[in-house]
Amino acid sequence: MVTKSVKESLNKNLIILHFTVFIWGFTGILGNLITISAVQLVWYRVLIAVISLFLYFNFNRTSIKVDRKTFLKMAFTGALVGGHWVLFFASIKLSTVPVTLVCLSSITLFTAIFEPLLNKTKISKLEIMAGLLIITGIILIFKFESHYTKGIITGLVSAVCASLFSIINSKLIKENEAPIIAFYELAGAFFWISIYLLLTNGFNRSLILKPSDIGYLLLLGTICTSLAYVAGVSVMRELSAFKVALITNLEPVYGILMSFIFFGDMNKMTIGFWVGAVIILSTIFLYPVAQKQIAKRKSRA
Repeated sequence: MVTKSVKESLNKNLIILHFTVFIWGFTGILGNLITISAVQLVWYRVLIAVISLFLYFNFNRTSIKVDRKTFLKMAFTGALVGGHWVLFFASIKLSTVPVTLVCLSSITLFTAIFEPLLNKTKISKLEIMAGLLIITGIILIFKFESHYTKGIITGLVSAVCASLFSIINSKLIKENEAPIIAFYELAGAFFWISIYLLLTNGFNRSLILKPSDIGYLLLLGTICTSLAYVAGVSVMRELSAFKVALITNLEPVYGILMSFIFFGDMNKMTIGFWVGAVIILSTIFLYPVAQKQIAKRKSRA
């Protein structure tokens, strides 16, 4: 039996996660408004996020010491975080905000496959079924939005990175505080992206920001990154990586609606896109219902 306090804690974490996902839905809008390249955008994003978290630790006099093994694990996970965001914004620039956000829904499928493999647990038939329905939706989008092929592929690879670092974080949060995880992973992302820019001569005049970009980047780096990332990691103490991935798939709902309000992107999409999007989003909403029904049947048996 689940106690009342446990239920209240779960509900609180679900509310925090939904609020976080809403904030993430806004990142696509900011990514479309910021004029610099995807790599440079993420470099500034994580730089601002790391500085804001460092100031937070100093203000609260919080120790950020971790052992060498944990530090390395977080730093290398940062490469996945940075890769996810670079590919996410690259996908937006190669396609549209709605296409990228719907591709990001494949996180559910990848998590359903990777989480049992990495945790050495039994693969859930329901999770695989949900993943296959999402893949069906993605195939439809591929078919009818073929002119966005590069953007779709980039968006799917971004989803793979997000799935992997979410699973890793679901383990790290058991022994570490969410702000500490966020700080070292974002610092890791900053380090790896800086190395990439150094090797590709990316530190040039193109890094100079327009006045409009500065405001958008500050909003992206503080509210949409440091705050949202800490919140997104913290809920993993009680929610599985798959459940977090499933709710994260509401990001397209928020993002697409905001995209329509800001850019009118809905008018660019074909019927095939919307059929695929409906299949994906319906799967997200119906999965918890199916899960509850299965649990009820098991309890009666």
